[in-house]
Amino acid sequence: MRFVSWNVNGVRAVMKKDFVQSFHSMQTDVLCLQETKAQDSQVAETLADLKGYHLYSNSAEKKGYSGTAILTKQKPLSVHFDMGIDVHDQEGRVIAAEYDTYFLVTVYTPNSGSELKRLGYRQEWDTAFLDYLKTLEKNKPVIVCGDLNVAHRDIDLARPKANYNKAAGYMQEEIDGMDHLTQAGFIDTFRHLNPKTVKYSWWSYRAGAREKNVGWRIDYFLASQALAPRLKCADILTEIFGSDHCPVSLDLHD
Repeated sequence: MRFVSWNVNGVRAVMKKDFVQSFHSMQTDVLCLQETKAQDSQVAETLADLKGYHLYSNSAEKKGYSGTAILTKQKPLSVHFDMGIDVHDQEGRVIAAEYDTYFLVTVYTPNSGSELKRLGYRQEWDTAFLDYLKTLEKNKPVIVCGDLNVAHRDIDLARPKANYNKAAGYMQEEIDGMDHLTQAGFIDTFRHLNPKTVKYSWWSYRAGAREKNVGWRIDYFLASQALAPRLKCADILTEIFGSDHCPVSLDLHD
């Protein structure tokens, strides 16, 4: 099984930037999208030409904002939207698809914001999301993918000293949230399989950051410990453009 996760920064916008060609080049069984920035009907219309996949989308109440989607060749046993917590369920940030031997969850974690106005809310989210994952895990192992909006360690961003405790995505509170996920048994698959590899998944549109590779690794595949023997390959597909993020991938042994 091959999984790909991509924050497309607007599904309608990325469709104008060779998205279909990129999609086919990735040869994925499942594609998870974050920041679709469209209502469910608009997501379905935009992706209508991608044949052979079942589509599930979760849109924010606020139009043109947030949103997630899953395209999957194999029809899931069940699909669940949001976490069942009203304060966290307004922005279309979570979809969980159940398969025979695992749950696949895609998430677009709230950004703390340029002025850190949502840092407090972000901490509440992190706690609730971990509880949600552990509840799922009582039934089956869990794969979690998406834009977690945090660089976990110094190796995961180009300029750690300049950003630590100064910028959203590398505040200690956010790092703590990521620590809680890994301490709870969720493996950071890319770092597990590539301990010293420096690769980023997001670059600012400013100052030619992508050309200079001044980036951040904030997009992840996490997996329950029970899936460790099945982890085959985890990668960051930096050669694919169309968004300020690039896709990340995970291959599982059968």
